[in-house]
Amino acid sequence: MKTLINSNLKSNVSIMFKNKVHIVAAVMLSALITGCASKINETQHQQLLESFIERADIASNLSGQDELNWWHRFNSAQLNQLVDAALAKNHDLKTSQLQLKSALARLGAQKTDYLPQGSISASANRSSLADAISKESTANIASDWQIDLFGRITALVDAANASAMSQAEQLRLLQVEVVSAIVKGYVNYQGNIKKEHIATKQIEALHQSIDVLQAQVDEGMANELDLNRTKAQLSQQQALLPEIKYAKYRDLSTLALLTGHFTNEIKVDENSEVLLSQIAVEIIDPNNAIALRPDILQALYKFSQANSLSVAANKALLPNISLSGFAGILGLNNTRLVDTQQQWQVNPQIEWSLLSYPALLAQKEAQEYLSEAAYSEYQKIVLKAMNESELSLQLLVKQNNQQSFAQERFKHANNAFYQAQAMYQEGQIPYLELLDARQDVLIAEKDNIDSSISSLIAKVSTYQAFNGRWSRQLTAEK
Repeated sequence: MKTLINSNLKSNVSIMFKNKVHIVAAVMLSALITGCASKINETQHQQLLESFIERADIASNLSGQDELNWWHRFNSAQLNQLVDAALAKNHDLKTSQLQLKSALARLGAQKTDYLPQGSISASANRSSLADAISKESTANIASDWQIDLFGRITALVDAANASAMSQAEQLRLLQVEVVSAIVKGYVNYQGNIKKEHIATKQIEALHQSIDVLQAQVDEGMANELDLNRTKAQLSQQQALLPEIKYAKYRDLSTLALLTGHFTNEIKVDENSEVLLSQIAVEIIDPNNAIALRPDILQALYKFSQANSLSVAANKALLPNISLSGFAGILGLNNTRLVDTQQQWQVNPQIEWSLLSYPALLAQKEAQEYLSEAAYSEYQKIVLKAMNESELSLQLLVKQNNQQSFAQERFKHANNAFYQAQAMYQEGQIPYLELLDARQDVLIAEKDNIDSSISSLIAKVSTYQAFNGRWSRQLTAEK
């Protein structure tokens, strides 16, 4: 992780807090201005948001190489395969994709309201009266065209379009969660394998200590206090093994569920090199990565949908103008006469639901409240996204510092063990002290592994928070 983050993060955070109120106020003003229009201008809102996030300058020090396919930086072919499998087979993603197709189909159906609606019918009749057989056949075309003079249909189409776009952002949000969960699950699984090895070594070391202490107790050179304390430590370490094994199974179960498999169908090979990955979190345009987050855009499209429905409810107070038509052919045929008659009719119509005005006004008011609620939710999501981004950076710095201390502790504990080993060979210390030094280095190694896992998870969380660009690339590849 770049040292720049540690030195300048606090100044970035203070800038963020100073600008947060101005950002929210400006976005609110923009929303109120465009809220009176027939349709929310999502592009304008997005440009405004990007401008204000750029002024906040939350994480300019993260700027670096492109973050697309950032999980490839772990250099693990197995991890890449798991991510690809999850994107292709995850059931939540499949469900969301089908819901998106449904929303697009509803949008197409809504657009057909611009066109005349109608039906075609044909019938034939044969009858007999007093030995006289008569035939009759008809063919009719009936149509009704709702003329969108006041824009009600347009508002409903806009609402359907915003609904489809919101569902598309929901799919992108799920992709972010799935990819991040896969990487976190993989890192945790590799960490638990390493912790299992360390726990096994600790148990072996404690068994050796107990053997030495038991011999010293039998010879009267040691008391049973140290022996019983060491046995208690052994039981404590042995109790950790079932917990670690369960954690490994839980990680496998998570990976299996995300990739659409049963737990017994998935196999993940040991790859401890992942825990040594020195990944620097770099994002080519951090401000843009926040502004393009799918949760922000989804809230914006939901606000746009509610606004369009509010406009449609307002237009329902106005007259409804339609044009209906009819055209048909009547054919008569008996033994002496063949006759064909044609008829047509055009019927302009104005319908105004004046007697339903109280109900329409109530519906309009209800939809306006929903529009205001959707805007409030949009405002909250923007704040939440910025706070999450800021918090992810704070966590990144914290874990980076803790990992440095853990590495230092492991280095010193390891040096102490080598020193104790040399002193024991020279007869300067008893064997029990050597075993204590070995126990210390194993504990320090476990803490170092825990710190490495937490540091990697913090880096994944940062990429998850700044997901606007790389999540769009995932959608573009589908």
